[in-house]
Amino acid sequence: MESFTGKVAVVTGGASGMGRELVRQLTAEGCHVAMCDLSVEEMLETKRLALADAPEGTVVTTHVCDVSDESSQLAFRDAVVIQHQTDHVNLLFNNAGIGGGGSMITDPREVWERTFNVCWGGVYLGVRTFLPLVIAAADGHVVNTSSVNGFWASIGPDRPHTAYSAAKFAVKGFSEALITDLRVNAPHVKVSVVMPGHIGTSIVENSMRHGAHELDMETAEMVQLMSDMFRDQAPMSAAEAATEILDGVRSGRWRILVGDDARKLDEAVRANPEIAYESLTLGDLTSSREGSPFNPTG
Repeated sequence: MESFTGKVAVVTGGASGMGRELVRQLTAEGCHVAMCDLSVEEMLETKRLALADAPEGTVVTTHVCDVSDESSQLAFRDAVVIQHQTDHVNLLFNNAGIGGGGSMITDPREVWERTFNVCWGGVYLGVRTFLPLVIAAADGHVVNTSSVNGFWASIGPDRPHTAYSAAKFAVKGFSEALITDLRVNAPHVKVSVVMPGHIGTSIVENSMRHGAHELDMETAEMVQLMSDMFRDQAPMSAAEAATEILDGVRSGRWRILVGDDARKLDEAVRANPEIAYESLTLGDLTSSREGSPFNPTG
């Protein structure tokens, strides 16, 4: 799919971060977009930004949807068909995600399951719900967002990261399995799995807002500070990440690593997977210095 002009795209998690930037860049090329999220005001801001740079006649719609709930996804689909007056969808970006539920031992079950159900269930239900519309298109592409935590289940030696990692591994495996399923049953539809590294988004803040957390004021202020640092100190912006994703879709790549840190980490884990969890940090894994545990020349 070399051009997005005139196509119809669905983007989950469109209120902020990579979702917002995907909406903006797609509409700038004249792609009609239906986005969903739980944040109405932020979605409306995404729509305003998108239409400011979009060609006249570009349609952008917003929909409140909990991607982990099938009835909510089905309502979203029905609204897309009506509001976009369409019988097909060309592009499906299952992008929505939150964090939380790091430990099976110390974190509440409801927090763990909320994270897993959004990050994995949102992708599964998104494909299950919208795939018939994608197949109905002359050409279609499903884009599922996994993570570097879809091939390395860690954020460091002292911080459990089970729910998010389990979900992202599931997204990666599911997307890879869809390659054959689509080739056999819908060969005009392609699939890509996106694996970003550290991207400047508000996922930390959104995880608190839309997860199963209850925070006092002091904790909420600390989370906001952490969220700002995570976003502002990231090596890649959400806009840059969206550009890499869309470039990968245009070129038909099924495996889209986003960011130099993601590419280095992928290479490192593949080079020596046996020590991937031996008290190493992301910096250790991606370091190119001589003597690094994952440096092939070290």
